[in-house]
Amino acid sequence: MAPAPAVQRAELRPLMAASMRLGESWYLLSSRWFSLWKRYVGYDRWDVSGVGDPNLFPGPIDNACLLSDGESQSLKEHLIAQLDYVLVPSSAWQKLVSWYRCIEGQQPIVRKVMEFGLYAKHCEVEVYPLELKLCESSSPSNVISCCFSRRDTTLVKEIRKLFKIPAEKDVRLWSSHFDGSYEQLSELGVTLEDANIYHGELVLIEVKNEDGTIGFYYLVQGSGFACNSYSSRDSTSLSQPGLCGLSNLGNTCFMNSALQCLSNTPPLTDYFLEDKYEAEINHSNPLGMRGEIAEAYAELIKQIWSGRQSHVAPRMFKTQVGRFAPQFSGYQQQDSQELLAFLLDGLHEDLNRVKKKPYLELKDANGRPDSVVAKEAWENHRLRNDSIIVDIFHGLFKSTLVCPKCSKVSVTFDPFCYLTLPLPLKRDRLLEVTLVYADPQRRPVQYRVVVPMMGAISDLCESLSKLSGVPAENMVVTDVYNHRFHKIFQADEGLNHIMPKDDIFPSEDGSEYITFSVYFREKAVRQSSSTSGTILFGQPLLMSVPKHKLTVDHLYVFLLLAFSTLAIDWDSDTRRLLFDEQEAQAFEKHASVLQPQKMKAVVALKDCIELFTTMETLGEHDPWYCPNCKKHQQATKKFDLWSLPKILVVHLKRFSYSRYWRDKLDTVVEFPIRGLNMSEFVCDPRGSSYVYDLIAVSNHYGAMGVGHYTAYAKNKVNGKWYYFDDSSVSLASEDQIVTKAAYVLFYQRRNNEEHVAPSPPHEECDGMDTN
Repeated sequence: MAPAPAVQRAELRPLMAASMRLGESWYLLSSRWFSLWKRYVGYDRWDVSGVGDPNLFPGPIDNACLLSDGESQSLKEHLIAQLDYVLVPSSAWQKLVSWYRCIEGQQPIVRKVMEFGLYAKHCEVEVYPLELKLCESSSPSNVISCCFSRRDTTLVKEIRKLFKIPAEKDVRLWSSHFDGSYEQLSELGVTLEDANIYHGELVLIEVKNEDGTIGFYYLVQGSGFACNSYSSRDSTSLSQPGLCGLSNLGNTCFMNSALQCLSNTPPLTDYFLEDKYEAEINHSNPLGMRGEIAEAYAELIKQIWSGRQSHVAPRMFKTQVGRFAPQFSGYQQQDSQELLAFLLDGLHEDLNRVKKKPYLELKDANGRPDSVVAKEAWENHRLRNDSIIVDIFHGLFKSTLVCPKCSKVSVTFDPFCYLTLPLPLKRDRLLEVTLVYADPQRRPVQYRVVVPMMGAISDLCESLSKLSGVPAENMVVTDVYNHRFHKIFQADEGLNHIMPKDDIFPSEDGSEYITFSVYFREKAVRQSSSTSGTILFGQPLLMSVPKHKLTVDHLYVFLLLAFSTLAIDWDSDTRRLLFDEQEAQAFEKHASVLQPQKMKAVVALKDCIELFTTMETLGEHDPWYCPNCKKHQQATKKFDLWSLPKILVVHLKRFSYSRYWRDKLDTVVEFPIRGLNMSEFVCDPRGSSYVYDLIAVSNHYGAMGVGHYTAYAKNKVNGKWYYFDDSSVSLASEDQIVTKAAYVLFYQRRNNEEHVAPSPPHEECDGMDTN
């Protein structure tokens, strides 16, 4: 039997505080179950004498929400620590299992602690080990799945053991890409991570024949395996330069999308194809990457534009990126814009013409004209940063802060490499809820309601009331999990606490009623002993009893009316005989579910730019220190565009993150293919003409953390648009480009003027006085 909650709390706290050590086993535990247990034992209470909630007994450990299905027991993809699961050391896991046991048939999710990091080593749990599919060339249909650590260096040894291949026989390995192409794995003594072998890849082992030859079996898509000898790609088969796909190495579509956009940026690609980078590589820059990122990128660009290959595998480039940016070293899906930001910064520092950066003291505007301050800021920037990336991609922001007390105006000018634009937030969101009536004879009804994005529980009740006719004040909103009420929400709680997949049950209530919860409990016998316990089943109920009838007799009659029969605890035979599982789960669907509302919104790109340049007041937790007042103030802040670069990269901020909330805005942003006139947004009155044409788009399809990246790009040789989907390249038309998937836009200025320092203006931006 489990000890008292206070004892459980005291025993587990020191175990949970343990640090990770290399080689240890740690366990994944559902955050929902662990949260319930913590509330049951009062784990988060600072008062040691405090007690938990005895009504929140968590029951057996249930990790079903972490598993993709019950049979394979495989882990769902893209789980997030703390939000979806917690990691507990072996000692803590054993305690919890001895107290609560696991759901029958569910295996523990155990993972090893590994050492990661190129320079600063650190220990972390490898939640997602690599699952590889292995086969022999002589028997390609005999595929064996095995899991390996990303830090494993024994792949060849393990494959030899699996297929009983003697050590004296020469072998070589081939990796199958997601697009069906194969590539020989040459570096076999390094870790799987360094060799860029990814989750789900098929690895084929080839054994030397008796006559000393080595044949290669390759996969012909749609027709199984065929036998052939490996030969290098025919160098005489030419294709249009630049129309070269990139093999998906395992969730690397984000990288492929970003690379295709950069590859189709003419001034940057010409710089590398003409070998101008060789004379400008900065091997000694402490902020750079010893020139290795620039060299790897140059090699890849030359392959893409050689015209000899329909697609290439960017393995070496991926390896170099992973060495300097560990967040991109694994196989998990990443963000194409984040990779672009890293790559542009890395290329800049690797190609910085400034070998020794001078120290510069920043000067305050002190009432000087914007033109003077902007020119000074740009010249100072170029004294420390001078590269092809600055030449092509860098522009200048103007930032204005105004103190609300003394009206002090502070103006600064800062360089930027890409423009991140906010999207007008969706004011509403859709939620599916199930209304459970107080009348036990009425079936629950599922509704789809429109609620404010940042609304409260009371807004949910009001919206549901309009559809159902039940007064909002008579509703109680609950989250049902594991056959119990996981949470009962207060009216003023934010809707951001409700995730899209939560089971939300507004139940009819009333001020003249007392509401209480009813759980279905079944007697169960522990397998390890003869002692009996109980488990919950079915859907819990909220029951409302009139206050004037709150007696034992009336309560009994009320419950009897709700259930046809009544038992304090159900034994298994009674449950099978009298409890109708299908009827207990049955519900009706309202018309709002059958004919869901469409909430599509379309905004113009210029709307996003105007929102970016709109004045805002700083939050109370992010104040500005006013040099006049000598204290922090909630100043007003405004961004303006002072000058724009040759290549304008526009990042549409579709993703929003918080501790409890993840969302993607699927708003359709209408952006022009030709003739984007940015002159009206440029603050410098004497600035050049800023008219742009679209040259590339990085697309993201799907939800946050998952989905797929592709790209549209305009070929600089023939001027036609193409769609890049990993290794596949196809002709595209302009009317396909503007979609809700558009994520990063690349625009090129129509003229070929160099990006020069700002010129002296006749007047200041917006007529604002900077004195």
